[in-house]
Amino acid sequence: MKTFKWMLAIVAVVLVAVSCGSKQEKPKVLVVYYSQTSNTRNVAQEIATRLGADMEEIVPVNPYDGDFQATIDRCMEEREEGITPEIKPISADLAKYDVVFIGYPVWFGTFAPPVAAFLDKVDLSGKKVVPFCTFGSGGLESSVKALAEKQPKADILSGYGVRAARIAAVPKEVDAFLKEGGFIEGEFTPLEAFPEQHEASEEESAIFDAAVKDYQMIHAKAKSVASRAIPDGKEYLFTAVDLPREGTPQMPSAGEMQVYVTVVEGAAPVFTKVVR
Repeated sequence: MKTFKWMLAIVAVVLVAVSCGSKQEKPKVLVVYYSQTSNTRNVAQEIATRLGADMEEIVPVNPYDGDFQATIDRCMEEREEGITPEIKPISADLAKYDVVFIGYPVWFGTFAPPVAAFLDKVDLSGKKVVPFCTFGSGGLESSVKALAEKQPKADILSGYGVRAARIAAVPKEVDAFLKEGGFIEGEFTPLEAFPEQHEASEEESAIFDAAVKDYQMIHAKAKSVASRAIPDGKEYLFTAVDLPREGTPQMPSAGEMQVYVTVVEGAAPVFTKVVR
């Protein structure tokens, strides 16, 4: 009888050991970001809070002035001279993390210079890297491409981007983004692919015009469009053609662009991003 009891005890221990060994450890996540204003910081905090992740800020030794024109002038000068700003070291040990979220504002179509400085100093080989950014009109796609060039041995995952004018949408969109990426559990509605585009009708062109009319950097005409249903309305993908500007007819055309527009029931059309 004692022998049988000992055998049961041994089997129980083995089963517990096997069960514990089969559990996957939760990946260690770090959110690293640079933010000149509060926009990118807000997105970083939303992501870190939802994931229970550690968070680190990239801080330039010589901070960029908050004035828009001063920032543009300095950034242009640094680009022309090939200068990368010096940044303060972060305290986190990157070797301890499996997933690194990297956040930044988009300047000149890519990540802001302090993030370039960070990427030059670190090695993210073998890590899952998730980009997120804030922008005036777009730049997620181009900045992700540049990030992959900086860190070719990292596993760059799909990123999240939001216009600064739409920062209020961050909680809802980040929630869906993290669920779709498998970082948190919960239901989400996967979006269908856009169908083939067709020539934009007068009604669809009016939707495009209404969405971009208050944004000075876009002066274009809708050429073709496709649409799909989203949980709270409809999303359009326009192909638009840049138009000459009054007073500057000599400026070369920027060519075609892809403009994403959402129409939420009961609200005016808004564009969410531009891909050039």
